[in-house]
Amino acid sequence: MWEESAASNRRAAPDLNFGAAVPALGRPLNCSGSVGSARQRGLSLVSLIFVGIIVIALLWIGMKSVPALSEYFAVERAVQKAGAEGATVGEIRRAFERYATVDDIKSIGSKDLDITKDADRIVVSYSYSYSIPVLDNVRIVIDFSGSNRDHAGRAAQP
Repeated sequence: MWEESAASNRRAAPDLNFGAAVPALGRPLNCSGSVGSARQRGLSLVSLIFVGIIVIALLWIGMKSVPALSEYFAVERAVQKAGAEGATVGEIRRAFERYATVDDIKSIGSKDLDITKDADRIVVSYSYSYSIPVLDNVRIVIDFSGSNRDHAGRAAQP
């Protein structure tokens, strides 16, 4: 009696035949259990190196363009402050020179500013190019332009 209850409590052992997982052709089973080539995902080594080179080149060009953008924002601030501070062309040029000296602006000078009067307001415009050397004879040229007319509300801010 005891043997009958022990036999009934036993469950059928799973078939652990690992040799069947590798068929005679030598190809492993894929996820669905059928024999076939498993689909590979991801990048190969060559494509990974190629993508890495492109990413590094873009980062390198981006890092070389940071000084150009930094100087552009300094020029923009100097033009806004000089336009708000000066009443005559000479005063605006001198104010811009002071700000250019403090912010180390080398791409544009006070002589390059186009100062005009629009109704009751003095408009200070500028335009210049910044050249970024990439390789021996390869350069990236960025053209910057702007005026204090573009940011009328920001001219009075410090």
